[in-house]
Amino acid sequence: MISDLPNIFSNIANNMKRSAIREILKLTQQPDMISFAGGLPAPESFPIEDLKAIVSDIMNEDAAAALQYDATEGLKELREILVEKYQQEGVDCTIDNLIITTASQQGLDLLGKIFINKGDKVICGLPSYLGGISAFASYGAEMVGVPMDEHGMSAKLLQEKLEELQQQGEKPKFIYIIPDFQNPAGITMPEKRREEIIAIAHTYDVLIVEDSPYREIRFEGKPQRLMYELDNTGQVITLGTFSKIVAPGFRIGWVLAHPDINDKLVMAKQSADLCTPTFVQKIAARYMKTDHYQTNLNKTIEMYHKRRDVMLEGFKQHMPKEVTWTHPEGGLFLFVRLPEYMDAEQLFYEAVNKKVAFVVGNVFFCDGKGQNTLRMNFSFMNEEKIAEGVQRLAEVVKEEITKHNDRVTGTHRVN
Repeated sequence: MISDLPNIFSNIANNMKRSAIREILKLTQQPDMISFAGGLPAPESFPIEDLKAIVSDIMNEDAAAALQYDATEGLKELREILVEKYQQEGVDCTIDNLIITTASQQGLDLLGKIFINKGDKVICGLPSYLGGISAFASYGAEMVGVPMDEHGMSAKLLQEKLEELQQQGEKPKFIYIIPDFQNPAGITMPEKRREEIIAIAHTYDVLIVEDSPYREIRFEGKPQRLMYELDNTGQVITLGTFSKIVAPGFRIGWVLAHPDINDKLVMAKQSADLCTPTFVQKIAARYMKTDHYQTNLNKTIEMYHKRRDVMLEGFKQHMPKEVTWTHPEGGLFLFVRLPEYMDAEQLFYEAVNKKVAFVVGNVFFCDGKGQNTLRMNFSFMNEEKIAEGVQRLAEVVKEEITKHNDRVTGTHRVN
């Protein structure tokens, strides 16, 4: 090995950080651990038998094309299917507005690649998806956080932040938003708030990146229109994925954007992977054309609905009054706020000793705050384990509250 390896890594490589969530997951691999840490879909939701049949048909009927390179923009058939799906929802788009990516995470990375120079500002929610923050930060972005309320990113505070930046001669590259069942908070942004934020973005001439991996997994409430549809000017870029609605192993996502933006994304993607695997795209296209897609999605929604309800009921029954949590209308996560004096990272290690795990919330805050928050996933564990895991976690929380109260009062307990 050469002697000066650390000195020859690029600035981008030196900006990279290991995913805090991936590192945490290493501690949760024990067989008896009840983990609410990963953002994992339930394996029971995977349409294994349907996909077996489709793979067999492709290999019998279309193997040569499936095993060949395809266009960087993505398989034309799959793009047409996705565009038609959006059009049926009322979105004004054509195939020129949609490209396929190797999962939506690649879409986030490519957006960073084509837009961000070192020191550029990117606005995100407090909290926000760690994968997005990491992708943008690796290109040198300075993340600017805007607090959220019960309806998502605050429009008032966003406008104040944009005005402040404008006075400083700064224009953010884009505003990063997850409007449906936000990760990690689980909050859905109502249409009125979406319209307010779009209007603010128009005023300050800033792009919006709308990350939408969970939109289809709604189990209560009314679907809200995509910001892309509400804008309809090309100022919103929307990302979607099959990871949560079919299977994460597909690694298929897409970007819905103005053709001028997609042109740059395609050039960036050509140097990244040439094209998303043709074989998997063909499987996805055939699957989307069957009735099995919607049938399986409905089953997944029903499963996650039940699991969320079990988690919410467990929190209601067992958590002390000092703890609050969100009530997601869909998706995979809810967000928990502990008393201000409590450190979720310290709590994590206590919880792991009791064989229950979560993700500490501060990793989702670009300003380093959120030490008293944590994220809970309710899609992966079955209902029985969710009930048991929440009870274990509540016991740990109660113990920490008791310790704090004893310190405040000077009480010394003898076990």
